[in-house]
Amino acid sequence: MDAKPHKDPLHGVTLEQIVVRLVDYYGWGELGEQIEINCFNSNPSVKSSLKFLRRTPWARSKVEKFYLAAIKNDLL
Repeated sequence: MDAKPHKDPLHGVTLEQIVVRLVDYYGWGELGEQIEINCFNSNPSVKSSLKFLRRTPWARSKVEKFYLAAIKNDLL
């Protein structure tokens, strides 16, 4: 059987992969300007950002939407 590709572009992508790809492309400074979340502006790190995003649904949603927009615009 052939596996059908998922329609959800976030399927199989971890939050850590999203954050790392965004930071690699934008850097912490630009990412903090684009997505106004304190975890990207005040002593940012992947570990602390993941901790915050995993327990804050509204912030995670913002990051996921930004990531999807970046993919749609062929930035990542």
